[in-house]
Amino acid sequence: MRLHRLDLTAFGPFGDAQSVDFDALSAAGLFLLHGPTGAGKTSVLDAVCYALYGSVPGARQSGQGLSLRSDHADPATRTEVRLELTVAGRRLEVTRQPPWERPKKRGSGTTLDKAQTWLREYDAPAGAWKDLSRSHQEIGEEISQLLGMSREQFCQVVLLPQGDFARFLRADAEARGRLLGRLFDTQRFADVEKRLAERRRATENRVREGDAALLADAHRMQQEAGDAMELPELTPGDPGLAEAVLVAAAVARGTARERLTVADCRLTAAESAQAAAERTLADVRELARLQGRFAQARQRAAALEERAGAHREAQARMERARKAEAVAPALEQRDTEESRHRRAAGAEARARALLPASLADAGPAGLAAAARRGAEELGALESARRAERRLAGLVEERTTLDRQERADEEVLREAEAWLDGWDTLRAGLQARIDSAQEAATRAEQLAVRREPAVRRLDAARTRDRLAADTDEARRIALASETRALEARAHWLDLKEQRLNGIAAELAAHLTDGEPCAVCGATEHPAPARRDAGHVDREAEEHALAAHQRAEERRAEDARRLGVVREALAAATAEAGDTPTGRLAAEADELEREYTRAHRDASALHGAHEELRRAEQERERRLDDRQQAAVRAASRLTRRESLEGERASLEGELAKARGSAGSVAARAAELERRVALLTDAADTARTAEDAAQRLKDADARLADAAYRAGFDTPQAAAAALLDATAHRELQRRLDAWHSEESAVRALLAEADAARAAQQPPADLPAAERAAAEAARRVREAASARDAAARCTSQLDLLSARATDGVRRLAPLREEYDRVARLAALTAGTSADNERRMRLESYVLAARLEQVAAAATVRLRRMSSGRYTLVHSDDRAGRGRSGLGLHVVDAWTGRERDTATLSGGETFFASLALALGLADVVTDEAGGVRLDTLFIDEGFGSLDDQTLDEVLDVLDSLRERDRSVGIVSHVGDLRRRVHAQLEVLKDRSGSVLRQRGV
Repeated sequence: MRLHRLDLTAFGPFGDAQSVDFDALSAAGLFLLHGPTGAGKTSVLDAVCYALYGSVPGARQSGQGLSLRSDHADPATRTEVRLELTVAGRRLEVTRQPPWERPKKRGSGTTLDKAQTWLREYDAPAGAWKDLSRSHQEIGEEISQLLGMSREQFCQVVLLPQGDFARFLRADAEARGRLLGRLFDTQRFADVEKRLAERRRATENRVREGDAALLADAHRMQQEAGDAMELPELTPGDPGLAEAVLVAAAVARGTARERLTVADCRLTAAESAQAAAERTLADVRELARLQGRFAQARQRAAALEERAGAHREAQARMERARKAEAVAPALEQRDTEESRHRRAAGAEARARALLPASLADAGPAGLAAAARRGAEELGALESARRAERRLAGLVEERTTLDRQERADEEVLREAEAWLDGWDTLRAGLQARIDSAQEAATRAEQLAVRREPAVRRLDAARTRDRLAADTDEARRIALASETRALEARAHWLDLKEQRLNGIAAELAAHLTDGEPCAVCGATEHPAPARRDAGHVDREAEEHALAAHQRAEERRAEDARRLGVVREALAAATAEAGDTPTGRLAAEADELEREYTRAHRDASALHGAHEELRRAEQERERRLDDRQQAAVRAASRLTRRESLEGERASLEGELAKARGSAGSVAARAAELERRVALLTDAADTARTAEDAAQRLKDADARLADAAYRAGFDTPQAAAAALLDATAHRELQRRLDAWHSEESAVRALLAEADAARAAQQPPADLPAAERAAAEAARRVREAASARDAAARCTSQLDLLSARATDGVRRLAPLREEYDRVARLAALTAGTSADNERRMRLESYVLAARLEQVAAAATVRLRRMSSGRYTLVHSDDRAGRGRSGLGLHVVDAWTGRERDTATLSGGETFFASLALALGLADVVTDEAGGVRLDTLFIDEGFGSLDDQTLDEVLDVLDSLRERDRSVGIVSHVGDLRRRVHAQLEVLKDRSGSVLRQRGV
């Protein structure tokens, strides 16, 4: 990757447009970026990072969006960064514009423009730039893919940052691991550790679930077997659980089979006894049945003899009824004809009562002739009736035309009145739309200002609260420091007192004949004596412990004070010195203005809709007015036609009505008269026919009664039976004959006669004996079923337990294998002697590569004195793998990097940074980095070391690589000729190139 040109506009401290020609600066291989503190040296590097990744490095990420804009820039000038570079053989141009709150083109206030990004590529054959994309996401993915590095990696490899690698050099293993993890993306190895731990837990749970299921089956077997199965106390995961369950199950199954054999034998004996008892019971039941059957037959024979007289009377009554059935059709026919004659005579009387007196005695023929004459006269009125109906339709149509005319006149009046006020209505609606549109624009502007105001208010409230907390924390810290000093003084006093009396303490342990711990003598003529105020070891240790506790409390209170101060500084930086009440009032005012503007803007859609509906209403009114005029012309022509037709019809109807009020009234009168005459003629003919048929039916009935043997038709009618009485009488006769035949058959049975001669059967005793035998069979069968069920359940559960043990075997092996791997990768296994996690192991390999690459340059910078080495030693109780030591060739010893001086720390950090850049570059796919920047630290070097460091940096120019040094050290301006100077004044910073 090589940088060619950088253009800045209104970015950071640069108010005007500035350009950097990296091609000219890189021609010398080594160039210097310098300027006074705060001029904007680091902002040039921020611009490079922002152009490539859309954000600035590290702690300066809070300066995104609107705060990237220069406070010195003209309000009408937009912030822009354009970078031209070559990467992977492609010459690209990236342009980025952050969000911009610009002045409105119309009216007052500001509006927010969104961020913009462009990516172009130079087409060498065509000699022109070609647009590639304007999508933030697509451009970000394209740049990251070409560079092969994330923003964090780029900032560590290309923009070597201030102080980061000095901290990395002195950091502990945990901090060093976090940085290396971000640069080399070792998350996948941490994921492997996590995945193995999850698999270990999952397989362990599955093994425990399998053991729990096995124990559940064992407990069920114990419930089924009862005292035949002894199961020891077991829990899931216990060793030997499967073998114990299978052994206990085998013993229980053997015992259950023995019990089943005994139960089978008992059931067979009970079933034999039951069969004998059931045969005896069947014989007794048969004897009782035959004896009862014969006694019942004798009783039924006696009852038949008692009812013999009634049976003969019923037979005689059935015979008379059969004779009367021959006369029944004639009787029914005579009754039918008599009924018809009465109905016909009544209908004739009613019809004649409605006729005029002149026709009351006329015969059927005379009535029919009068009806025909009325029908002929009615037919002549049909044409007049049609003319009358047409005249009524003409009158109705004329009424309809009048009603339509009145409706059209009303429509015209309403349309004219509405259209007269159209211009005023439209102007009012347009004014409402314009007002709502302005409110919407104002709401958008206020929404942009509202969130920063809320953040400042929250920071101010936090600032006020932390100010009080700082005073309290300062008071507590001072009190803790005083107590710690007092505890230390007390401990030192006691320690001094104990040392003064240590001889007496040693003499207290002397024993005659035993050597002295100090001089070795076995005789102790004058041992020292303890004073009354002697301090022993226990008192000193108590004082020391109190001192240590007080010191820990002092350190903790000091740390809390520092945390509160940092939080107060951050809140003050965000809120400034503005009072909280003032910020709250400003935020409330913004919220009220935004609410009003949003409420007014919400009426925009309704105003648009109301205008649209009004325009539709105008079109409808215009159309209604035009249609009403057309209908008026059509009605005038139709009225003239209707008037002529009405005059013609009224003359025709006057002739046809005669004396009646109307043709319809005349026709209705004739219709009623014809209907009455026709009905009277029909009823007269029907009455004559009915009288003749009744006379013929009387003659046929008298002849039928005589042939059947009855003196009169009335006697034949009395002998008839209706259907119900006939069925009942026949049922009684049939029941008598059936009962007589059955009794004779029973009395003739030989078995019943022999049984009647034997003693009465004792059926209850036989039934009790059979019931007792059946109870014994049920008890034996129940016992046998219980034994069979127990055996079956034990067989099933035992088979399931055996299958469960067989299925759990591979799972147990998998758990053992996964548990060993998880412990090994987590650093908790005994096989992992250095307690290194998998991710730490990979990072250790990367750190070893970095140390090797850094040593090449460090040896040159230190004149061959220092070498960086990677150490796997364990730090305290932590895990090993990420140690970093320096070997001093002058002493031949390996020592900690924290022992290096300030200058030594700088060039060791620089060598480490350059080595890390080489390794990360190789890790990123070998992308060539032709432009590097080194930010600060040269002021800590002496002249000789500075020359050696510059020689190393100058060697980076090999293969056309350029290095930019960011520093304000004056001596570097004489040693490095190609320079990019940053100058600052009240109007903003500017860039100036020298020596190119």
